[in-house]
Amino acid sequence: MAGTLYLVATPIGNLGDISSRALETLRSVAFIACEDTRHSRVLLDHFGISRETVSLPAFAEGQRAGRILDRIAAGEDCALVTDAGSPGISDPGERLVAEALERDVKVVPVPGPTALVAALSASGLPTGRFHFLGFPPRKGPERRAMLEEVAQLSATLVLYESPRRLGETLADLQEAWGDRRACVARELTKLHEEFVRGSLSELAARYGAEEPRGEVVVLVEGRTGERRWSEEELRRALAEGLERGEKLKPLSTELARRAGWSGQDVYRLGLSLKR
Repeated sequence: MAGTLYLVATPIGNLGDISSRALETLRSVAFIACEDTRHSRVLLDHFGISRETVSLPAFAEGQRAGRILDRIAAGEDCALVTDAGSPGISDPGERLVAEALERDVKVVPVPGPTALVAALSASGLPTGRFHFLGFPPRKGPERRAMLEEVAQLSATLVLYESPRRLGETLADLQEAWGDRRACVARELTKLHEEFVRGSLSELAARYGAEEPRGEVVVLVEGRTGERRWSEEELRRALAEGLERGEKLKPLSTELARRAGWSGQDVYRLGLSLKR
């Protein structure tokens, strides 16, 4: 009989968050596929687990998935772990799972820690509905398109970001979505865990001047229920502001917040009026 692929969630910082079921699974499988075997070895050694490990980094998942699935098809059970959190959630695993299902391999999740849920639960923002964006594109048309795509959602928006790009990203979010309530969650479950709450403009100013350390989750309030302005209403407000001598960029940001439009769309409309 074919073996089973287990997707085992591992701690995002505090080793005490691992579940007894996760430990039992890691001890029982024939081998463990790791995003980084050196990183996972620290966890496995801490709990006295000496199973064989094989490497499955994100950049090579497509090339290495077949060999892992061949072993599972031959009868070996395998656990997939990533450096932290749940496999497949902005980490390796999506491709392996898809190919496993194509080959009728049984896939079993062993749930546990995940940064996006931990951050959302303590953010102070609405939790009834949320939209997870993963890591946004770094720049260019893809980034703008993604931000515009979700600008009208009323669900809380959650994304991961590198601390090096945090200030720039917060400024881009303000430009695209208006000055909404937001939260930056940092170093979750670790010694220096921190939640910083405020408006996007406040957070962009703080992290534009101060690069934080550690893993970061950004959470932003969804669009509130005010009526979205028509294009004619927006054109009129832009024209009035420009006639008063206001600068287009800050005017666009303010009107985007009030009108329920993306900042980029308001700015482009303003440019057309100036021409």
